[in-house]
Amino acid sequence: MVDFVLVGGLLTLFFLAIIQLTLILHVRNTLIDAAASGARYGTLADRGSADARDRTAELIGVALNEDFAHDVTTSESTYQGIRTLEVTVRAPLPVIGLIGPRTLLEVKGHAAIQP
Repeated sequence: MVDFVLVGGLLTLFFLAIIQLTLILHVRNTLIDAAASGARYGTLADRGSADARDRTAELIGVALNEDFAHDVTTSESTYQGIRTLEVTVRAPLPVIGLIGPRTLLEVKGHAAIQP
């Protein structure tokens, strides 16, 4: 009986840790995809950096939560001689469920600016 309780407690903690790690990776991958999609959207012929920022925030709000889309910034940079639009998202790192310290997770998405 005591062995079952000890092993059951350890297995429960292990299972919850795996689920939390999966949630962290899901949030990170979703933010990366939203930043990259927003950057590509912002480099279209009739769009700009404000459109990229709005599109990224919209995608994050639909996929995760509006709290993850508070700090979205855009800037132009050069990568190997090519002008690119860079979208940076700073969001909370989910430590317990979706709750965590703010602006600890930072992801970036890039897209080449059409000449």
